[in-house]
Amino acid sequence: MGFFNRRAAPVDANTTTATGAPVHTEKKGIFGRRHDAHTVNGAPAWNSRPTFGQWIKATALDIVSMAVMGAIGLGVYMARPAPSRSFPVIFQEGEIVYPEFAYPLRNEIVPIWAAALMAALIPIAVFLICQIRVRSFWDVNNATIGLLYSLITAAVFQVFIKWLIGGLRPHFLAVCKPDASRLLVGNGYREIMFDRSICTGDENQINDALESMPSGHTTAAFAGFVYLYLYLNAKLKVFSNYHPAMWKLVVLYMPILGACLIGGALTIDEFHNWYDVLAGAVIGTMMAFSAYRMVYASVWDFRFNHIPLLRHSPFIYGAGPSTFDGFHSATFTRKANWGTHDAGAWGGAPGDASDSPRGTMAAAAGGLAAAEHGHGHHGHHGRSNGHGTHGGVVGAGAGPVHPAPVAAGRHSVDRKPISGSRYGEQVV
Repeated sequence: MGFFNRRAAPVDANTTTATGAPVHTEKKGIFGRRHDAHTVNGAPAWNSRPTFGQWIKATALDIVSMAVMGAIGLGVYMARPAPSRSFPVIFQEGEIVYPEFAYPLRNEIVPIWAAALMAALIPIAVFLICQIRVRSFWDVNNATIGLLYSLITAAVFQVFIKWLIGGLRPHFLAVCKPDASRLLVGNGYREIMFDRSICTGDENQINDALESMPSGHTTAAFAGFVYLYLYLNAKLKVFSNYHPAMWKLVVLYMPILGACLIGGALTIDEFHNWYDVLAGAVIGTMMAFSAYRMVYASVWDFRFNHIPLLRHSPFIYGAGPSTFDGFHSATFTRKANWGTHDAGAWGGAPGDASDSPRGTMAAAAGGLAAAEHGHGHHGHHGRSNGHGTHGGVVGAGAGPVHPAPVAAGRHSVDRKPISGSRYGEQVV
């Protein structure tokens, strides 16, 4: 078995058409050919590798959008600061008004290029390492595309704020090198306010020193590492329905520690004020959450947050195992049966779509037909004790429905329909 071979075969992910029994055949890993993918009733499974042309067709608009946004961000980053910011230097008595802007110019502990590279390459390396067990083309694709969403939108967002609002860096006065002869007459109250016309330092350094808020380092770090935090939580199921080992909590928060260290270093080398770092952290975190939710089925719901979303078909939520999407094994952890077909899917949380098993949302006509024929029939994996059906009902126009697992050594209990609905019969 190769490095990227899947442990189990996925089945048809189109929950609106997958009505037959899953067909399990051996499938190559995430770089396997598409004809190796599983099919049910002739429909390919979601968790299968597309052809290059299909991938380009689905991703071309994203590639163009990211290139355009990157060009816009770079252009704004290179532009001269838009406003003419006024600032005090000294009082009339000669006392420095804001000594917090008089720190010396120092070398950055973490250069901006290094922060950006770490925020991109470290998460991508983790995505690839996780494929030892996940083995899914779409997981790598969505994780990487989502990461780029987060990094690029966060970068463009913060450079516009830098350009139009900005602020003074802690070393601004050292870079500005104000001309003492021009400090005799200023503007504002008691004529103690000045603009950059009094500066005699290097123009590029002055431009940079006027664009302190928000911190670009921190924005990139949090956009990349918070995204990685969400990915690790989904793959390790740290906040899930079982008691995980402590090392998973440690690994989960390592990216957050890295982001905090990068941001905190900027207050040590006097390149940013604390509020610049805070603003960058907020922007980066906001973009990371938004981007992750765009490419995965959930952020916090442990039943779905490991499942990548696709463009050609919608994901259907609900309690029950991931019967048709083929992503049941798209987790790194294997504890508490995660990575198997029925793991962690039963029982909803408040506000979740937990009224019916996944894959049972269908047309009303199909629901009526299922309601008429569902009584007394088994689901695909249902069990019978000779007294009828229990463990599940046939959903509206849906494929097989999986019963809740029965504890070892206990007998299952017959479930009787109590009412009809557009989703088919409900059971108790």
